[in-house]
Amino acid sequence: MANRPVYIPGLKGQALVTPVSVEFKWVAGMAVTQKQKSIRSLHEAAAKRNIARVLEISSKSENTLGVKLSAFNLPFAMPGGLRTTVENAFQAGKVFRHGGPYPDLLHKTPRDAKKDPRLSSSGDLIGFRLESEEWPTRPITSFYDWVYLSALRQSPALAEQLLDFDGFTDIEFNPDRSLNCQAASAALFVALSKRGELESATASRDAFLERLTLGTASSRPLQSSLL
Repeated sequence: MANRPVYIPGLKGQALVTPVSVEFKWVAGMAVTQKQKSIRSLHEAAAKRNIARVLEISSKSENTLGVKLSAFNLPFAMPGGLRTTVENAFQAGKVFRHGGPYPDLLHKTPRDAKKDPRLSSSGDLIGFRLESEEWPTRPITSFYDWVYLSALRQSPALAEQLLDFDGFTDIEFNPDRSLNCQAASAALFVALSKRGELESATASRDAFLERLTLGTASSRPLQSSLL
């Protein structure tokens, strides 16, 4: 058995996103077919907890929408016009105590960008930079969320389909080892959209940070190794 979060958009109240830990039967194996068996098991367990319409967002998803919305696949146009992916923009934006950002990561494959050795050998993560705009490390997932939501706004036909779902998962995401999660970012998009706050919350970096501080602030200590 295993536990994974299902991220639920918060349509009222303070919390914009609520992670619900769901226990399910884990199917061992690295093959995509094995991962998909685990996804089905997770979603069946979620349905028993009245979370009926769940979308897996990852390259392992059986839903083509979920595959397209993977950070490795979702396109993102940088402010200067360069087209890349969410994953590349996130990794290329990291600023460390002894290096970064590394803009050349924008031109690698998403997988190679994520595994670049400089990301683990440049010291503590101290911030992010999106071209000339500086981003803090708190709220913890704010920069990743901004890039992901910006990419969704650039792909409205994909983004609109998210509104049909009640929850989101990422079978590869383990909250004990990572912080940023594309499924959580998707849930945030749905929450802001259905509250009628998407435009105001994403009007600027400062507006976004302020809204996240009110709705998704975390007391979890920042560990750069998890980012």
